Amino acid sequence: MPRGAVLQRDGQTYAIVPWIRGGIVTPEILERLAAVARKYKIPVMKLTFAGRIALVGLKEEEVEAVWDELGLEPAPAVGPYLRSVRACPGTAACRLAQQDSLGLGMKLEEQFGGRDLPGKMKVGISGCPMNCSEAWVRDFGAFGKKDGFTVVVGGSAGAVPRIGEVLVEKVTADEVIRLFERILEIYRQEGRKGERFSAFAARVGLDHLKKTLGLA
Repeated sequence: MPRGAVLQRDGQTYAIVPWIRGGIVTPEILERLAAVARKYKIPVMKLTFAGRIALVGLKEEEVEAVWDELGLEPAPAVGPYLRSVRACPGTAACRLAQQDSLGLGMKLEEQFGGRDLPGKMKVGISGCPMNCSEAWVRDFGAFGKKDGFTVVVGGSAGAVPRIGEVLVEKVTADEVIRLFERILEIYRQEGRKGERFSAFAARVGLDHLKKTLGLA
Protein backbone atom coordinates (compact mmCIF):
# COMPACT_ATOMS: atom_id res chain seq x y z
CA MET A 1 0.00 0.00 0.00
CA PRO A 2 1.45 3.40 -0.95
CA ARG A 3 2.28 5.72 1.96
CA GLY A 4 -0.72 7.53 3.39
CA ALA A 5 -3.04 6.25 0.66
CA VAL A 6 -6.48 4.63 0.75
CA LEU A 7 -7.49 2.20 -2.00
CA GLN A 8 -10.71 3.29 -3.69
CA ARG A 9 -13.74 1.18 -4.60
CA ASP A 10 -12.47 0.65 -8.15
CA GLY A 11 -9.59 -1.39 -6.69
CA GLN A 12 -7.08 0.50 -8.81
CA THR A 13 -6.78 4.13 -7.71
CA TYR A 14 -5.97 5.78 -4.40
CA ALA A 15 -6.94 8.78 -2.32
CA ILE A 16 -4.62 10.76 -0.08
CA VAL A 17 -5.46 13.34 2.56
CA PRO A 18 -2.72 15.87 3.41
CA TRP A 19 -2.66 16.96 7.04
CA ILE A 20 -3.87 20.55 7.16
CA ARG A 21 -4.03 21.33 10.88
CA GLY A 22 -7.08 23.23 11.97
CA GLY A 23 -8.19 23.62 8.37
CA ILE A 24 -5.86 26.61 8.06
CA VAL A 25 -4.36 26.96 4.59
CA THR A 26 -1.90 29.38 3.03
CA PRO A 27 -1.60 30.56 -0.59
CA GLU A 28 1.48 28.36 -0.90
CA ILE A 29 -0.40 25.22 0.21
CA LEU A 30 -3.28 25.96 -2.15
CA GLU A 31 -0.87 26.59 -5.03
CA ARG A 32 0.90 23.27 -4.43
CA LEU A 33 -2.42 21.43 -4.29
CA ALA A 34 -3.56 23.03 -7.52
CA ALA A 35 -0.23 22.28 -9.21
CA VAL A 36 -0.26 18.55 -8.41
CA ALA A 37 -3.94 18.31 -9.34
CA ARG A 38 -3.17 19.71 -12.79
CA LYS A 39 0.04 17.78 -13.28
CA TYR A 40 -1.40 14.38 -12.32
CA LYS A 41 -4.90 15.09 -13.65
CA ILE A 42 -6.48 14.29 -10.30
CA PRO A 43 -10.21 13.90 -11.03
CA VAL A 44 -11.63 14.70 -7.56
CA MET A 45 -10.54 17.15 -4.87
CA LYS A 46 -12.91 17.04 -1.90
CA LEU A 47 -13.12 19.17 1.24
CA THR A 48 -13.42 16.83 4.22
CA PHE A 49 -15.27 17.15 7.51
CA ALA A 50 -11.93 17.82 9.24
CA GLY A 51 -11.15 20.82 7.03
CA ARG A 52 -8.67 18.97 4.84
CA ILE A 53 -8.58 18.46 1.08
CA ALA A 54 -8.68 14.87 -0.15
CA LEU A 55 -7.07 14.10 -3.50
CA VAL A 56 -8.90 11.19 -5.10
CA GLY A 57 -8.03 9.12 -8.17
CA LEU A 58 -4.25 8.77 -8.00
CA LYS A 59 -2.41 5.88 -9.59
CA GLU A 60 -0.24 3.81 -7.24
CA GLU A 61 3.00 4.92 -8.86
CA GLU A 62 2.02 8.60 -8.51
CA VAL A 63 1.37 8.69 -4.77
CA GLU A 64 4.90 9.13 -3.45
CA ALA A 65 5.75 11.76 -6.06
CA VAL A 66 2.66 13.75 -5.09
CA TRP A 67 3.64 13.64 -1.41
CA ASP A 68 7.12 14.89 -2.31
CA GLU A 69 5.73 17.79 -4.34
CA LEU A 70 3.15 18.76 -1.72
CA GLY A 71 5.66 18.76 1.14
CA LEU A 72 2.86 17.80 3.55
CA GLU A 73 2.35 14.86 5.91
CA PRO A 74 -0.47 12.32 5.53
CA ALA A 75 -3.38 13.03 7.85
CA PRO A 76 -4.54 10.29 10.27
CA ALA A 77 -7.69 9.83 8.19
CA VAL A 78 -8.27 6.12 8.87
CA GLY A 79 -7.43 3.68 11.65
CA PRO A 80 -7.46 3.71 15.47
CA TYR A 81 -6.15 7.20 16.06
CA LEU A 82 -7.20 10.65 17.12
CA ARG A 83 -8.28 11.34 13.57
CA SER A 84 -9.37 14.93 13.55
CA VAL A 85 -9.96 18.08 15.56
CA ARG A 86 -12.59 20.28 13.96
CA ALA A 87 -12.64 23.87 15.19
CA CYS A 88 -14.74 26.85 14.14
CA PRO A 89 -13.11 30.29 13.66
CA GLY A 90 -14.02 31.37 17.20
CA THR A 91 -12.81 34.75 18.39
CA ALA A 92 -10.37 34.89 15.48
CA ALA A 93 -13.20 35.77 13.11
CA CYS A 94 -16.74 35.18 14.41
CA ARG A 95 -18.78 37.91 16.08
CA LEU A 96 -20.77 35.32 18.07
CA ALA A 97 -17.72 33.59 19.54
CA GLN A 98 -17.12 33.73 23.28
CA GLN A 99 -13.88 31.70 23.42
CA ASP A 100 -10.85 31.05 21.19
CA SER A 101 -11.95 27.72 19.75
CA LEU A 102 -9.52 27.83 16.82
CA GLY A 103 -6.55 28.34 19.11
CA LEU A 104 -7.64 25.50 21.37
CA GLY A 105 -8.37 23.20 18.44
CA MET A 106 -4.97 23.85 16.89
CA LYS A 107 -3.21 23.07 20.17
CA LEU A 108 -5.12 19.82 20.60
CA GLU A 109 -4.36 18.70 17.05
CA GLU A 110 -0.69 19.65 17.22
CA GLN A 111 -0.22 17.93 20.58
CA PHE A 112 -2.37 14.83 20.18
CA GLY A 113 -3.29 14.42 16.48
CA GLY A 114 -2.54 10.95 15.14
CA ARG A 115 -1.96 9.45 18.58
CA ASP A 116 -2.50 5.67 18.73
CA LEU A 117 -5.70 4.72 20.54
CA PRO A 118 -7.88 1.61 20.99
CA GLY A 119 -10.27 2.96 18.34
CA LYS A 120 -10.99 6.06 16.34
CA MET A 121 -11.73 9.38 17.98
CA LYS A 122 -12.99 12.72 16.66
CA VAL A 123 -13.03 16.08 18.40
CA GLY A 124 -15.13 19.20 17.89
CA ILE A 125 -14.30 22.59 19.41
CA SER A 126 -16.73 25.52 19.07
CA GLY A 127 -16.44 29.10 20.21
CA CYS A 128 -20.03 29.45 21.38
CA PRO A 129 -23.14 27.37 22.20
CA MET A 130 -24.24 27.53 18.55
CA ASN A 131 -21.78 24.65 18.15
CA CYS A 132 -20.76 24.96 14.51
CA SER A 133 -18.16 22.24 15.12
CA GLU A 134 -20.81 19.95 16.60
CA ALA A 135 -19.25 19.21 19.98
CA TRP A 136 -22.38 17.35 21.12
CA VAL A 137 -21.92 14.61 18.51
CA ARG A 138 -18.15 14.17 18.78
CA ASP A 139 -16.28 11.70 20.95
CA PHE A 140 -14.86 14.69 22.81
CA GLY A 141 -16.11 18.22 22.41
CA ALA A 142 -15.96 21.65 23.97
CA PHE A 143 -17.86 24.86 23.32
CA GLY A 144 -17.33 28.34 24.63
CA LYS A 145 -19.46 30.42 26.98
CA LYS A 146 -18.65 33.74 28.62
CA ASP A 147 -17.33 31.98 31.72
CA GLY A 148 -15.20 29.38 29.91
CA PHE A 149 -15.55 26.12 28.01
CA THR A 150 -18.15 23.41 28.56
CA VAL A 151 -16.70 19.95 27.89
CA VAL A 152 -18.89 17.12 26.59
CA VAL A 153 -17.92 13.49 25.98
CA GLY A 154 -19.30 10.39 24.31
CA GLY A 155 -21.11 11.88 21.34
CA SER A 156 -21.21 10.28 17.91
CA ALA A 157 -22.74 11.04 14.53
CA GLY A 158 -21.87 7.60 13.17
CA ALA A 159 -23.89 4.44 12.61
CA VAL A 160 -25.16 4.63 16.19
CA PRO A 161 -25.82 8.36 16.81
CA ARG A 162 -25.42 9.56 20.36
CA ILE A 163 -25.60 12.96 22.04
CA GLY A 164 -22.69 13.58 24.39
CA GLU A 165 -22.93 14.30 28.09
CA VAL A 166 -21.57 17.30 29.98
CA LEU A 167 -18.37 16.36 31.79
CA VAL A 168 -17.42 19.75 33.24
CA GLU A 169 -18.21 23.44 32.76
CA LYS A 170 -16.47 26.78 33.18
CA VAL A 171 -12.94 25.59 32.39
CA THR A 172 -10.10 27.38 30.62
CA ALA A 173 -8.48 26.28 27.37
CA ASP A 174 -5.43 25.02 29.28
CA GLU A 175 -7.70 23.00 31.56
CA VAL A 176 -9.41 21.48 28.52
CA ILE A 177 -6.01 20.37 27.18
CA ARG A 178 -4.99 18.79 30.49
CA LEU A 179 -8.37 17.10 30.81
CA PHE A 180 -8.16 15.75 27.28
CA GLU A 181 -4.72 14.29 27.94
CA ARG A 182 -6.02 12.48 31.02
CA ILE A 183 -9.03 11.19 29.08
CA LEU A 184 -6.75 9.75 26.41
CA GLU A 185 -4.75 7.97 29.14
CA ILE A 186 -7.92 6.44 30.58
CA TYR A 187 -9.13 5.41 27.13
CA ARG A 188 -5.82 3.76 26.28
CA GLN A 189 -5.78 1.88 29.60
CA GLU A 190 -9.42 0.77 29.69
CA GLY A 191 -10.66 0.83 26.10
CA ARG A 192 -11.13 -2.35 24.12
CA LYS A 193 -9.40 -2.91 20.80
CA GLY A 194 -11.46 -1.34 18.03
CA GLU A 195 -13.82 0.37 20.49
CA ARG A 196 -14.55 3.94 19.49
CA PHE A 197 -14.31 6.43 22.33
CA SER A 198 -18.04 7.24 22.22
CA ALA A 199 -18.79 3.53 22.73
CA PHE A 200 -16.20 3.35 25.52
CA ALA A 201 -17.75 6.36 27.28
CA ALA A 202 -21.21 4.80 27.04
CA ARG A 203 -19.90 1.50 28.41
CA VAL A 204 -18.01 2.84 31.44
CA GLY A 205 -20.44 5.67 32.14
CA LEU A 206 -20.09 9.35 32.90
CA ASP A 207 -19.81 8.77 36.66
CA HIS A 208 -16.80 6.49 36.17
CA LEU A 209 -15.06 9.05 33.98
CA LYS A 210 -15.71 11.85 36.47
CA LYS A 211 -14.46 9.75 39.38
CA THR A 212 -11.30 8.66 37.52
CA LEU A 213 -10.62 12.25 36.50
CA GLY A 214 -11.18 13.54 40.04
CA LEU A 215 -14.28 15.52 39.02
CA ALA A 216 -16.82 13.63 41.13
